[in-house]
Amino acid sequence: MKRALRSRALPAVALCLSFLACGADSSVPAGTGGAVASAAPRATAAGIEMLEAGGNAVDAAVATALVLAVVHPNAGNLGGGGFAVIRMGDEVEALDFRETAPAAARAEMYLDENGEAVPDRSLIGPLAAGVPGSPHGYFELHRRYGTLPWEQVVNPAVRAARDGFVVTDRLAGALEENADLLARFEATAAVWLPGGNSQGTGSTVRIPALAESLLAYADQGPVALMEGSIAEAIVEASERHGGILSLEDLADYRPVWRRPIRFQTFGWEVASMPLPSSGGIILGQTCGMLERLDWAARPREGADRAHLLAEVWRRSYADRYLLGDPSTSQATAEDLLSPEWLDQRAAEIDSERATPSDEILPWSGPPTESDQTTHLSVVDAEGNAVALTTTLNGSFGCGLLVPEAGFLLNNEMDDFAVQPGRPNQFGLVQGSANAVGPGKRMLSSMTPTVAWRDGEIMALGAPGGSRIPTGTAQVFLNVIVDDDGLQSAVDRPRVHHQWRPDAIWAEADALTPEARQELIRRGHDIRKRYAVGLVQIAMRTADGLCRSVADRRGPGSAAVYSPAKEMKQ
Repeated sequence: MKRALRSRALPAVALCLSFLACGADSSVPAGTGGAVASAAPRATAAGIEMLEAGGNAVDAAVATALVLAVVHPNAGNLGGGGFAVIRMGDEVEALDFRETAPAAARAEMYLDENGEAVPDRSLIGPLAAGVPGSPHGYFELHRRYGTLPWEQVVNPAVRAARDGFVVTDRLAGALEENADLLARFEATAAVWLPGGNSQGTGSTVRIPALAESLLAYADQGPVALMEGSIAEAIVEASERHGGILSLEDLADYRPVWRRPIRFQTFGWEVASMPLPSSGGIILGQTCGMLERLDWAARPREGADRAHLLAEVWRRSYADRYLLGDPSTSQATAEDLLSPEWLDQRAAEIDSERATPSDEILPWSGPPTESDQTTHLSVVDAEGNAVALTTTLNGSFGCGLLVPEAGFLLNNEMDDFAVQPGRPNQFGLVQGSANAVGPGKRMLSSMTPTVAWRDGEIMALGAPGGSRIPTGTAQVFLNVIVDDDGLQSAVDRPRVHHQWRPDAIWAEADALTPEARQELIRRGHDIRKRYAVGLVQIAMRTADGLCRSVADRRGPGSAAVYSPAKEMKQ
């Protein structure tokens, strides 16, 4: 029998919350007990609750992620998957809980008889859904490194689904924007479009089925969701709407511990996510080439830095074309991060001329490689750090909510190259290494990252589809190269390039008028972009002070914790 979970209020004296803190680090509250940054205040508060209860960074990260699975349904969801990079003491690990293709998946499943991609087939409905990885991923992360009872870590998410949560402006806007998708499926509309109208700002949402699923998850672990009656409901809903998920797919899923991408840059040690994510490789290539090009010595406001970023990224994203599931990838991290290849790539760059992307070829051997995602970052009092990114791919995934389970299914199958050589929903051009195949894990751009130096440690990452690696890299460089405080580092406007389309995407004020004109003179096409990633960062300094900042492009939520006895002094 499921045990009832007790609600408990947090002692106000134990918390120091800073939602959307602004200004330099002097105005960003610091605490000695840890810090959390996520996409939602209630999720951040759950992480702080775990730290206050004596838990570590993993306890806080998992509790935060599970509340996001309730209050941020367009991105954080039990029906999706993701990655985590952690540093616990001297151990540095990467956990891959990315979705996998169902056993019945085939390379041609999204094409018509002429070999052309059928619009929306890989995006809408359960045929677009991969096998969810989040239930096993969160449990495995906690099993290996958590310290609090599992039930206690799941409890805040149960309370949110059972007792209700308030719809924010952001969620209300997402519901309205995606109303056509949500209305396609009766079970989805019943929760998110009651009476045919989207849930408005300030309304309270309760999802009893999700609360029951989470209660079972707290009691039994992932078997409660991936086997038995809930798994049967997932498969039934999938089959009813043309999907191919099977009970065997769900029961056989397992997360994978992987060796993280490791490199040194600008005096810092870095660990980021390996394949099947491209994020760590792109971050490593970015830093490696920029060091070779003396990027740190270039003026911040001039055209030179933006030019070099664009040239570095067009090469990194060209190499991405060869990447995919580790079993089929046509290049490895060792290939693309080798000193020889980084030397060659850096030497190709002309400081005065943009290289047309059509002239850039991917790695070819050793030289003579959704928007609706959510990221959270946690550090604790012991200097442990977790960077965790999870996603459904598109906003609200494939649109189908499983009524008996209370959660949505993903549309991660579109992250495969459903038609190699053609762009996906994020404009990424991908190759045959990332073709659809049974059991494969689709290539990702998620870039959860942990970095440390001389007693300092930070965790960071972002949502943003193909813009995740570039947004994460710029905030990281702002901190480690230019010594920005966390808030300034996140606030600073950003740019993006991804090989194809051949353009620099720039946020407002990212380029001065003079820099813009100079970049155009050098051959760049400049286009506007509202946001290049939504970066969440948490950091512990050598003297034990913990801070966190949430990206105001979001909005997001950041909080720090100090033990009550310290705050009373």
